[in-house]
Amino acid sequence: MGKEMSRRSFLKAGTAAAIGLSMTPGSLFAGVDAKKKKKGAKDGKLKILGVGIGGRGAAVLRGLETEDIIGLCDVDWKYAAPIFERYPNAKKYNDYKVMFAELLDQCDAVVCATADHTHAIICAEAIAAGKHVYCEKPLTHSVYESRLLTKLAAKHKVATQMGNQGASQEGVRQICNWIWNGVIGEVTKVEAFTDRPIWPQGLERPAETPAVPSTLNWESFIGPAPMRPYNPIYTPWNFRGWWDFGTGALGDMACHILHPVFKGLNLGYPTKIQGSSTLLLSESCPNAQYVKYTFPARDNMPKVAMPEVDVYWYDGGLIPERPAALMAGKNMNYNGGGVIFYGTKDILICGCYGQKPYLVSGRNPEVPNMCREVTLSHQQDWVRACKEDPATRVPSASDFAEAGPFNEMVVMGVVAVRLQGLNQILEWDGEKMEFTNIPADATVRSVIKDGFSIKDGHPTFEKTFTEPVNARQFAAELIKHNYREGWELPAMPE
Repeated sequence: MGKEMSRRSFLKAGTAAAIGLSMTPGSLFAGVDAKKKKKGAKDGKLKILGVGIGGRGAAVLRGLETEDIIGLCDVDWKYAAPIFERYPNAKKYNDYKVMFAELLDQCDAVVCATADHTHAIICAEAIAAGKHVYCEKPLTHSVYESRLLTKLAAKHKVATQMGNQGASQEGVRQICNWIWNGVIGEVTKVEAFTDRPIWPQGLERPAETPAVPSTLNWESFIGPAPMRPYNPIYTPWNFRGWWDFGTGALGDMACHILHPVFKGLNLGYPTKIQGSSTLLLSESCPNAQYVKYTFPARDNMPKVAMPEVDVYWYDGGLIPERPAALMAGKNMNYNGGGVIFYGTKDILICGCYGQKPYLVSGRNPEVPNMCREVTLSHQQDWVRACKEDPATRVPSASDFAEAGPFNEMVVMGVVAVRLQGLNQILEWDGEKMEFTNIPADATVRSVIKDGFSIKDGHPTFEKTFTEPVNARQFAAELIKHNYREGWELPAMPE
């Protein structure tokens, strides 16, 4: 897309080599050799900077209190006040750029838990400076950003972790061990769902433009996104439901729910994708979505083949059909969602985070361990990796080598939903990060305002649509955002 067309004009006009290690189960992951610990300064406490501390960032920092938290930044000092009070020795900021200018060279690691759309730009700067990074999910807002962080982390040999904490839990390991040992046979279909969103979605842009609170750095919150007037509906937590800032229920929950699918089935790039939803608005994510991914066959494992597989996603209260053999009254939703693996030998079901996996047959087979057991918390497993020598480091449970390609899968679902007006199955070239079958003259549009009224007892629908835009160009912007002036990412490593 040409530089003359800004992200604002687009979005408002219309609607694995890197995964190699994570896909290799075996005795390699049986444990962490204490001899791999890097000697020297890193054997002491990590000096950590926290960016975005009022929400999930607070929980992450509590898991890192074994280390030295030297600087904290949040755009909303009212929301973050209790966290600032908890760490009185840390310097306080409301703009991460200022904190990085003053403290980045003094720290060892950075925690990022801001709104989705600023993850990439914060993490990329930290990684390029040689700092270890822990980033909340979703890893990034776009496919390109995920690819960039994956390659940057590999280039700079830093320890990384995405905040999908289920990756460090026993349930994911159990699922991988059952699948990799052939317990459920070949899997050609997976269905996953969540009961979220639990924040407002399906909204039109608010007309009210109240004054920005004195405790909020609005410019810093907007970051690389198109500037817009302040409204309290956007932040601190409700950013998830707005296209410019969040990724909806997919970004929030698929990073938890689909992780055992991506890891357990050794998935890479999908080849086909399609999405649909309730009313598609130009500003806000829909209230409910459906996405179908098709992944090609992968290399067979010693005990099971990996054929082509279709992965289905549902959210907003939509759930897949119950397996016929599942006990009546059994709720498939555990802790916010669930996954159904349909194998040729059995059906495997688990909850959100891969928790409480079970076989519909009722079996509970004992199998050899083929997946590293994480004995530390998700945060402390990352700390462990930070302190190991890069040459012999055992990657954390959701190292960007795995989390980056996985997050591409997640945000691809967002793209498919926003392109649903094409009324076609989209074919995807993962290496090139582009769709291959969007017609050159195809256009898309979305709804700005959904007008409804009753006239003489009859319902009247008066939708206001965006102007049609070229679908190829719109898709390119969704895949790789055009940041507003003053914000840019480092170049993509070769």
